[in-house]
Amino acid sequence: MENQKLVIITTVGPENPEKATLPFVLATACQALDSEVVIFMQTNAVTLAKKGEAEKVRTQGLAPLKELLDTFMEMGGSLYICSACIKERGITIDTVVDGTEIAAAGTLAAQVLSATSVVNY
Repeated sequence: MENQKLVIITTVGPENPEKATLPFVLATACQALDSEVVIFMQTNAVTLAKKGEAEKVRTQGLAPLKELLDTFMEMGGSLYICSACIKERGITIDTVVDGTEIAAAGTLAAQVLSATSVVNY
C-alpha cells in the first residue's frame, strides 16, 4: 500500500459518538498499512479537536476516541480543522490538541486533489 494517501473529511462531533470515532478507526488502520492519512474536520467535528473533548467520546465496540486520536497523531497523521468552523464556535489554536493545523478551503482542495482516495463522514 506504499504511496497511498487517504483524505478523510469528517463533519460529525460528539453528538454521534460512533460516527465521530469511525474516521479515526479507518485512519489508524490505513496508517498501519503504511498509507499517508489526512483528516480534515469541518462543522461540528472541529469540537473534537479541543483539548479534553475526545476523552468524552466513547462508543461500545470501538476504541476510545482519545486513544485513536493519540495513535493517529503519533503515527504521523495530519489533522486539519476548518478555520471558519472554529471561528463560528469560538475555538482558538491554543485550545486544540497539539499538532492540529487550522486551514481553509484552499488547503482542503489541495489535499483532496493530491489524494489517492477521499472518504467523507
